[in-house]
Amino acid sequence: MSHEPQPVLDGFDEIFHTPIRSMDRSAPFNAPRSTCASRVAQRTSLEFRPASRPIHHSHMLNTSANDLEFDLLSRDASTSVNTVDSTQSQHFTSIEVCAGAGGQALGLEKAGFDHRALVEIDSAACETLKYNRPEWNVIEGDLREFSGTPYRGIDLFAGGLPCPPFSVAGKQLGENDERDMFPTALRLIKEIQPKAVMIENVRGILSPRFDAYRRKITQELNELGFEVGWRQFNAKDFGVCQVRQRVILVALRSEYWENFRWPVGNCETHSSVGETLADLMASNGWKQSHEWAVKANGCAPTIVGGSKKHGGPDLGPTRAKREWAELSVDGHGIANDPPNAQFLGSPKLTVRMVARLQGFDDSWHFCGKKTSAYRQVGNAFPPPVAHAVAKQIRSALAGQTNQVGILEDLFSLAH
Repeated sequence: MSHEPQPVLDGFDEIFHTPIRSMDRSAPFNAPRSTCASRVAQRTSLEFRPASRPIHHSHMLNTSANDLEFDLLSRDASTSVNTVDSTQSQHFTSIEVCAGAGGQALGLEKAGFDHRALVEIDSAACETLKYNRPEWNVIEGDLREFSGTPYRGIDLFAGGLPCPPFSVAGKQLGENDERDMFPTALRLIKEIQPKAVMIENVRGILSPRFDAYRRKITQELNELGFEVGWRQFNAKDFGVCQVRQRVILVALRSEYWENFRWPVGNCETHSSVGETLADLMASNGWKQSHEWAVKANGCAPTIVGGSKKHGGPDLGPTRAKREWAELSVDGHGIANDPPNAQFLGSPKLTVRMVARLQGFDDSWHFCGKKTSAYRQVGNAFPPPVAHAVAKQIRSALAGQTNQVGILEDLFSLAH
């Protein structure tokens, strides 16, 4: 059953965006904001006004957590992280909110989605997006004051909503946290009426304390005509050299749901930290880089981006620093450059190194000073994971089921 929402009549009427024709890409990887800003000759200007119809949550369902749609077994399909989805000819569009520095956007792009808008409140992250993809329509502003009405009919609504309300590292206030953006996302979904939804968050949202809230979100999407699933993924199963658990909500209109299969990763696909970073560690002449790479023979612990309320960048809390130490990495800060020829001891990582451990391609630049650039990287959704999920969504929208993936999965189980 689908309740068609009424149009939101206020908010902006139209967005004018002119892409930059050319750009000098000679800025360093974590170029200062002033440098990046000078290379973004034109910005999208937008007056934000609150939408007139705030969302009202429906009553909570009287069902248990086991009644949620998790689809743990029946909808799996194996996925190749490195597959370029150029064989699908159908054109699909997307809008992404809380876009950050582009991790999810890159995954969607690789899966074949054409971004019509990316909304982000952080200035440095917006500069990063514009610097790397000047043709993207990047909109800087508060999502709560953004109207989705001009984008009605977009195929995919996607976003990485703020994690602190659900993170075990915080107070886990959930819907009582002012940073919770699920109500705003649901309002926008009503306005935009997409065919599919993809929302990323931390694994804490699957905690029993949020059972009722998940049911509430699921019910509202059901009432809009969506079938809904929640699934936890580990980035290391998709070729990312990092233990990074993330939860993805996927919702599809009922007519597309039967075609959807969750991607299945392969825990053997990732390299070690040493293998992943060996060339970068050696790039400044460090004589012991090979010996270090041999010792750094495990997968990286979860990279933590932190927030503006905390100090400079480092690689996480005390336990994480101990795990980094076991990989011969100094987690007490981020280095400006790789170790030089005379360096002795355990090296610190650079922003570029951390970005590679997050699954970013080396060509992706991060604007801002070191602390800002590191936070953009640390808070990102690994592009290979986003790509794996988005690829399955696109197949479902195209009316295709990834039968090859299912056969590969059955073959691997048989052997």
